Amino acid sequence: MSNGWFETVAQAQRRARRRLPPSVYGALLAGSEKGLTVRDNYRAFDELGLAPHVAGQQAARDQATTVLGQPVSLPVIISPAGVQAVHPEGEVAVARAAAARGTAMGLSSFASRPVEEVVRANPSTFFQLYWMGSRRQMAERMERARAAGAAGLIVTTDWSFSHGRDWGSPHIPERLTLREAVRFAPQALSRPSWLRDFLRAGRLPDLTVPNMADGGGPAPTFFGAYGSWMQSEPPSWADIRWLREEWGGPFMLKGVTRVDDALRAVDAGVDAISVSNHGGNNLDGTPASIRCLPAVAGAVGGQVEVLLDGGIRRGSDVVKALALGARAVMIGRSYLWGLAANGQAGVENVLDLLRGGIDSALMGLGRSSIRELVPEDLVVPPGFTRTLGAPADRR
Repeated sequence: MSNGWFETVAQAQRRARRRLPPSVYGALLAGSEKGLTVRDNYRAFDELGLAPHVAGQQAARDQATTVLGQPVSLPVIISPAGVQAVHPEGEVAVARAAAARGTAMGLSSFASRPVEEVVRANPSTFFQLYWMGSRRQMAERMERARAAGAAGLIVTTDWSFSHGRDWGSPHIPERLTLREAVRFAPQALSRPSWLRDFLRAGRLPDLTVPNMADGGGPAPTFFGAYGSWMQSEPPSWADIRWLREEWGGPFMLKGVTRVDDALRAVDAGVDAISVSNHGGNNLDGTPASIRCLPAVAGAVGGQVEVLLDGGIRRGSDVVKALALGARAVMIGRSYLWGLAANGQAGVENVLDLLRGGIDSALMGLGRSSIRELVPEDLVVPPGFTRTLGAPADRR
């Protein structure tokens, strides 16, 4: 297509692969250890069929909903992802794209752009927080996000990170020193359009994380912040409740796959949960998010908002998630492929593709609104779902 536009998310990924230096593309591709979970996230959607009607379809179809109190024009929001060095404008370009398409933005603590800039680009921004450092430090980060105007908080505690990848991990430097620049030069020169975009913007890929700067100090590097995270004691459910009370506003817990954890999250006072396995980047062998969704949504869907994160590549995937109990979905790699392929316009392109696919699926299923979707709209094969963690003592 002309002007950098693409017809599918798969095409955006192919363009991103051609455009990005191999190590940058490899970092986005990700997936831990053998990659079982990241593959299952995609393949599970292929196992679900649709049950369309041949007459009686609706002339108008409504995709609007709300997530954490924010109105969105389609049931797709941006999932937080760290250090978006695939494009000079990074998270700001993504925020503008989301705002242009009427949806919300999730901003990672490990983002390359400060929360203040991103909220200015999209007031419907949810700030994502990891449990790391002291309570004082976390309270300061929440206060900074609150002062910037963040519309909600997303807390991520699911990353039991596996360092090894069977196909090898890309080299990502701690800082872009002269030595690292020389080492990286052959890759960058092999992708002249990517390099030219950064040179025109007057910046090099930024590997610091400004939202993790403490007390007005310098921004740490991504790996410096990551090291602090790995050295922090894992949170308890009492800690989750403390975060919820300290924030005080709309609050999502991301990374829930078990029914017992979902029930404990309700007890802790969260407003929403995201059924997610961190895109296959954490504990390899975790089932696809969509397999875990029906049990979790069935247990807590009437008490909190339930979202689905993992494996979304087309509008029919979104419809399948909503039919199984999700209020909306969060996308990660899909929009990053768009960002890499064509900047802000590429992210808008991805959102348009998902919107169009949702509309087509709704029409075929004879639904006038996403709120009408039910499991009977799908063909769910025997043994598809996974129920992890039976309800237990939630003390």
